[in-house]
Amino acid sequence: MKLVACPDCHAQYDIAEMVADSAFDCRCGTELKATAPEGADAMVHRCGGCGAVAREGIDDCEYCGAGIVHAVSRGSLICPECYARNLEDARFCLGCGVAFDPRQSPAERSELRCPCCERWMTTREVGGLEIQECPKCHGLWAEENRFEALVDRATAAVRESVKQGESIAPRVDGDNPAKSSVEYRRCPACDALMRRLNYQKRSGVVIDQCNTHGTWLDAHELERIAGFVLSGRAEQAARMEAAEKTENDREKAREASRRMALASARRDSESASVWGSPKQVPVIETVFDLLSMILK
Repeated sequence: MKLVACPDCHAQYDIAEMVADSAFDCRCGTELKATAPEGADAMVHRCGGCGAVAREGIDDCEYCGAGIVHAVSRGSLICPECYARNLEDARFCLGCGVAFDPRQSPAERSELRCPCCERWMTTREVGGLEIQECPKCHGLWAEENRFEALVDRATAAVRESVKQGESIAPRVDGDNPAKSSVEYRRCPACDALMRRLNYQKRSGVVIDQCNTHGTWLDAHELERIAGFVLSGRAEQAARMEAAEKTENDREKAREASRRMALASARRDSESASVWGSPKQVPVIETVFDLLSMILK
């Protein structure tokens, strides 16, 4: 594994399979080069297994028990921050303690086109989650189960800004220029038509969702959803939905009870016709008639 780190956001990338000295873009937009840093021998300050502080002169970590040894091989894992040599299986740098956590390089990511304007989308980070963004219409594509986490983090960020007394600025200026009328979008991953859903049924924010691959948000829809959650209307919508579900369950139970009573009455009628003289089955028009017949 050969790591480089972005000087701006400190994201790490494994460049072992990339063309040496080739340029690529970090998730934050900074241009990086696939150039492996030169390693240096450094004093052991941290455990390579758990990152705990290592006291001078000890051979084993006092926290996880891992052996504390220098990496002397020129092919050892080199820390992208302090350039200290580490063992290949180290999880933390023995010099500065940074965690080794490389992200996918751009060449390993699947390239997706915007479902609105067909531009190639770029990877960016929102609230610690990597998502795809269209550089033209500023729509967002959240893969698989990242949508709810994205909403939670966006809401938390807005709540914290309000708490700090900061003004809330939209992510981009203007609405999505590609959204002029009702349109069913195609999933950028499988090209199937996505469902149009009113978020939590009462928010008024219509999102596009593929059952398998992810959720598409037009420009400003993430901010509108966060505002809906913070307003308290999301909790009200959840309570109303729960009440509707309870009422639907009760109605299903009542319907099942009516069917069972009708089936029981039918069996009694058939039994009477077999074992005795046929009985005239009364006409059942209402639930009251049914109960009156059963209770006779």
